[in-house]
Amino acid sequence: MIPFNTPNGLFVLRHGGLLDMNESESGGGTVHPRTGEADPPGGRCRHERRRGGIDDLIGIVARLRDPERGCPWDRVQTFRTIVPYTIEEAYEVADAVERGDLPDLADELGDLLFQVVFHAQIASESGAFGFDDVVDAIAGKMVRRHPHVFGDADGSIGVDEQSRAWEATKAAERSAEGSGEPESLLDGVPVALPALTRAVKLQRRAARRGFDWPNPDEVLGKISEELGELEEAVRAGDQSGTAGELGDLLFTVANLARHLGVDPETAARAANRKFERRFRELE
Repeated sequence: MIPFNTPNGLFVLRHGGLLDMNESESGGGTVHPRTGEADPPGGRCRHERRRGGIDDLIGIVARLRDPERGCPWDRVQTFRTIVPYTIEEAYEVADAVERGDLPDLADELGDLLFQVVFHAQIASESGAFGFDDVVDAIAGKMVRRHPHVFGDADGSIGVDEQSRAWEATKAAERSAEGSGEPESLLDGVPVALPALTRAVKLQRRAARRGFDWPNPDEVLGKISEELGELEEAVRAGDQSGTAGELGDLLFTVANLARHLGVDPETAARAANRKFERRFRELE
């Protein structure tokens, strides 16, 4: 039995059904939200309104997915159909952060958490894993990757040293999970990441093997070279070549951003906002 708040008051999620706190199943009495005990008919449930917890959300999602009493739209969703919404909610979290809107951030984090619970619910229906497994996995991962906090390692290490240790631990985990075949240093960089973000991650991986420009000036020189090649492709009317050279230029610009300590996605979003602001001023 899971009590939770709705715009219409406090309800209990009980065996897949909703029970109004002001109308129990036994003669119109009320039900205590924690004990489940019914007050006499006509009595009032003496309790304070409570804030929802994670168990509430898990119960709500389970009800939405109920084969018989759930929501028709939610029941037919799959991992693949939900992924676009998961990505969208993550971007809306980032948008709230960049706007500095903390009330909206709380709301968007809730939307993103809903996505996590929804994926876990789909998985639990096939016996693959549940929400507790998700939590256990991330908790274990954080402990393993922070031996300077949770283990015997020196806790006085600097940020750079910790970053290197983090990447080394991740590499060891990837190797342990592999099939025994030779592993590329570039394995494990998700292809679904935004292109500029993925470019930076690939470049950081390659830099560990010394495949990198020594300083930003060298990258600026490469940008000039790529720009020249793009201009040649444009003048030649080579559409395919133009697309390829433009991609090379963007990849190199992302590399420059990495050398300068600038996140290219954040910089691009800021440029978009600047354009919006200036255009709106002209309208």
